[in-house]
Amino acid sequence: MTARQELELGVTPATAEPPVAGVWPGSWQPLGARHRHGPDGADGTNFALWAPGAEAVELCLFDEAGAEHRHPLTEQTFQTWHGYLPGVGPGTRYGYRVHGRWDPWTGARWNPAKLLLDPYARAVDGVFTGAAALCGSVRDWPEAEVADTVRDNRDSAPFTARGVVVHDDDDWSDDRRPKTPWAETVLYELHVRGFTMRHPGIPPELRGTYAGLAHPAAVEYLTGLGVTAVELLPVHQFATEDHLHGRGLTNYWGYNSIGWFAPHGGYSSSGTRGQQVGEFKRMVRALHAAGIEVILDVVYNHTAEGGELGPTLSLRGIDNAGYYRLGRGARGGRGYTDFTGCGNTLDTRQPQTVRLITDSLRYWAVEMGVDGFRFDLAAALARGSDDVDMHHPLLAAISQDPFLSRVKLIAEPWDVGHGGYQVGNFPPLWAEWNDKYRDTVRDFWRGARPDVAELGSRLSGSSDLYQRGGRRPYASVNYVTAHDGFTLRDLVSYNAKHNLANGEQNRDGTDDNRSWNCGVEGPTADPAVQELRLRQLRNLLATLLLSAGVPMLTAGDEFGRTQQGNNNAYCLDDPTSWVDWSLLDRPHWRELHDLTARLIRLRRAHPVLRQRAFFSGRAKVPGGLPDLTWLNPRGTEMTEADWYAPTAVLGMLLRGTAMSERDQHGCPLTDDSFLLLLNASEQPVEFALPPEGGFELLLDTAGRTGGALMARSLRLLGQHSKTR
Repeated sequence: MTARQELELGVTPATAEPPVAGVWPGSWQPLGARHRHGPDGADGTNFALWAPGAEAVELCLFDEAGAEHRHPLTEQTFQTWHGYLPGVGPGTRYGYRVHGRWDPWTGARWNPAKLLLDPYARAVDGVFTGAAALCGSVRDWPEAEVADTVRDNRDSAPFTARGVVVHDDDDWSDDRRPKTPWAETVLYELHVRGFTMRHPGIPPELRGTYAGLAHPAAVEYLTGLGVTAVELLPVHQFATEDHLHGRGLTNYWGYNSIGWFAPHGGYSSSGTRGQQVGEFKRMVRALHAAGIEVILDVVYNHTAEGGELGPTLSLRGIDNAGYYRLGRGARGGRGYTDFTGCGNTLDTRQPQTVRLITDSLRYWAVEMGVDGFRFDLAAALARGSDDVDMHHPLLAAISQDPFLSRVKLIAEPWDVGHGGYQVGNFPPLWAEWNDKYRDTVRDFWRGARPDVAELGSRLSGSSDLYQRGGRRPYASVNYVTAHDGFTLRDLVSYNAKHNLANGEQNRDGTDDNRSWNCGVEGPTADPAVQELRLRQLRNLLATLLLSAGVPMLTAGDEFGRTQQGNNNAYCLDDPTSWVDWSLLDRPHWRELHDLTARLIRLRRAHPVLRQRAFFSGRAKVPGGLPDLTWLNPRGTEMTEADWYAPTAVLGMLLRGTAMSERDQHGCPLTDDSFLLLLNASEQPVEFALPPEGGFELLLDTAGRTGGALMARSLRLLGQHSKTR
């Protein structure tokens, strides 16, 4: 049946008015829905949708009663269907029905029974319910092996969300981007909802929202802690997977995007008919005014449409083969190549997919005011025909873009496919989540490292990974915990994951936690174990914040947030995942918070602790001292044999008078010198100080016990130089 026959026979009848005349030709660019003045100054909205293989496209508008009004788009320019509708203004809800062949074997999955979200929609109203009618094929077909080949003609409109026309005008003249240099950055990963849901200083009606994060109580906490940037878990419009709907759960983290221009409507306190856009912008302004940058965790590697039996929400119904990597082998174009573990992978070899991603990035950076992006499973975005290619067109497009090349770019440098682990391989301009740092520091403090050979590299900026190609220490985003895995408190309280609340029989989540429960699994009243755990937390935080590179904290770790041993709470939108601010009322957790803030202040005050260049280990002048010396407990320089000998003790002497950096006027930059001593053994260790003058004790993470209970301690001593 042709698209014209479908329209004439009413295979997918409109719920209200039939298609009407009067759609003006409009323009093929920009893509999406743009409210503007048309010919003769007529107020209206231009709609443009790239759908090269479509046989017909209907624009579907929804009135206040929810009735659908269809308008065929008859103009097509450069594979883009477009039209201008006078009188259509901001707040109007819309979607598309796209007609074409149904031939899953070749990747053709057009189905006009499915209302589709505009990929360029800048606001989304409603939710994706998980109903079977959302699927383009009959998901519950008796012959499961061919279920994806049987077209489902049920109308999906009652069960899906709609795009919203938004107002374009905005004045950013009062906004001042912090523009914090990479070397001075301290990242703080947080969830908009989870960070604000239980905060006592935020009004109840604003908790869980962008406005809640913009509230003075939230902003003042961030500035008091001293972080320079928040890294927000996904705020692009996302959907919950079918298997979670079936268990009565939700996708809490948000790594299931379906709208790359729209702030997630569930985090809006002011409404979802475009109000979420303004609320998000006001949040950015409030954080900028406090000197805090906004980094978005973005998911462009896959979509919420999943595999071949997943819902048809947007791209699958617009041009399945144009947006996705389709499978090979016996199933041919029916299946999807999956480098993400989520059922599909966006095909960034296609120019239109590159355009979608870069248009989205530019929109958020320019029009929404954000300062950078952390790319989920970034290796999947850089795949060519199969292998990861660091000269990939998408990476090239970002690096040459006059605006995107100036924002912060952070890669999660891996995916789940063959050859997907790419730590250290991304090109200049990119920083990376450094999981080698995470694993090394965790192993050292739990006593699982036979030597300190790798620890030295991680503490000093991971030059083995990032020095080539002109990259700097701040290419390494150092972290001990993130949203995915144990919280810091759980890292020292559990040996194994406890994920039964997720409804997957504890099968989900990693088993490679590199954690140590300090002798008891989970909560305990044993004061010795409690003190040991607190000491371990101090050790981990101090190590993180005194290492070269860019430190990243996870919200609540600085005062003992726990998920009761759940290391994969992606589906728990409840107190398990929300930050518990009442912990700050307990003296030992308040002390941990204050230690964290003190460490951040120390880092900010001393450039030797956040250098922009890698240490050379050599003197910059003849007869001088090197910028970095590694010390053994004898107080002498580490030898090759020392690095690989069984030990859990290491000294690191940073000389602020030997720095290779210059200030903004070109003068040599000097600072205090610091001696960092780490002891992860079970016994106290005598450490001979180097013969360079007296030392002043600044920090001792062993606390009041002095390490007498367990000798897992970290000591920082500062030597004040005579010249600055």
